[in-house]
Amino acid sequence: MDDDRPEVLLTGLLFYDLVLTGLGRPPTPGEEIWTDGMGCGPGGIANLAVAASRFGLRTSLSTVFGDDFYGAYCQEILAGQEGVDLSLSRVADGWHTPVTVSVAYGSDRALITHGQEPPYSQDTLMGDPPEARTALVHLEAEPRAWISKAAANGTQIYADVGWDPTQRWSTDLLDQLSLCHAFLPNETEAMAYTRTDSAVAALGTLSELVPVAVVTRGGDGAVAVDQTTGEYADVPALAVDVLDATGAGDVFGASFVAASLGGWPLEERLRFAVLCAGLSVRHHGGALAAPGWYGVDRWWRSLTDPDLKRTYGFLADRLPADVGTPLQHAPVTPPARPPLAPPTPSAEHAPVAPPTPHLPVAPADTARQH
Repeated sequence: MDDDRPEVLLTGLLFYDLVLTGLGRPPTPGEEIWTDGMGCGPGGIANLAVAASRFGLRTSLSTVFGDDFYGAYCQEILAGQEGVDLSLSRVADGWHTPVTVSVAYGSDRALITHGQEPPYSQDTLMGDPPEARTALVHLEAEPRAWISKAAANGTQIYADVGWDPTQRWSTDLLDQLSLCHAFLPNETEAMAYTRTDSAVAALGTLSELVPVAVVTRGGDGAVAVDQTTGEYADVPALAVDVLDATGAGDVFGASFVAASLGGWPLEERLRFAVLCAGLSVRHHGGALAAPGWYGVDRWWRSLTDPDLKRTYGFLADRLPADVGTPLQHAPVTPPARPPLAPPTPSAEHAPVAPPTPHLPVAPADTARQH
């Protein structure tokens, strides 16, 4: 019997991202700097949704769209172009979609955001979440009820965590790992929450709290332990020219889930996630920079370095016969009048108000989450 459950279940705040690249340095007060690169597209929770969908995973996203130009554009990209299921999402009347301006320079970026709290919480959006194979979640200080419901349904929870602006790094947050199958923080977060002084030491602590622990290390790669198989892996980052690092961590997480659903050994899962994150930073934005099978296949076929060819030799057996069509990367500007394609709601997940058929190109403002 076919398993038609969503393979990846997601909820969170969505943003319209505008990314500027090519700066040698940040601007100073009163100064104007011209950049040589720009791209736009969905961001925030959309980074994970697109990255997962581009691996052919049935991806269900529960989020809120404003009834504005930005919301209409993001809906069209996610549902129409990327094949993400938006039936759990809502369009909020009178609420504007958050907007992030990402300014990339060097190997990092700064974010300028504007927005408001969404009119619906994650728990309201999800209600009783559908059964799914996995859910990618972002742990916060206040536990989300839907996550425990999803875990009780048999959904494997893959979690990450963000920067704590209070810098208290309360260890109470780690109590939520009892619901999780995997935890994938970066090394700064991992060391802060575990009160350790290295990524490896943090990994050791986390591996006692969750079956699969992964600590990402930016330019130093990633380390991981899978207690269900007894595997340990430590892999380096891919050497790439960084255009824009926005959303690279999200691409890593979605890629790790895709490989995990395939039942790959831990080292292959980790190398694959590191590779996909590395490929994503060569393009603008987070969501539309995700490589998917097509991007990974192109990289593999163009590879001439014998050491990398040997290291990533497992891809010869892992790449599907059909890797899909060429990817659509972040455009400099969106179409002038994107059609508003609202989510098709279920009876218990109805949108707040019927959407307007077409929205004028009148940019609003708003904010972030990456």
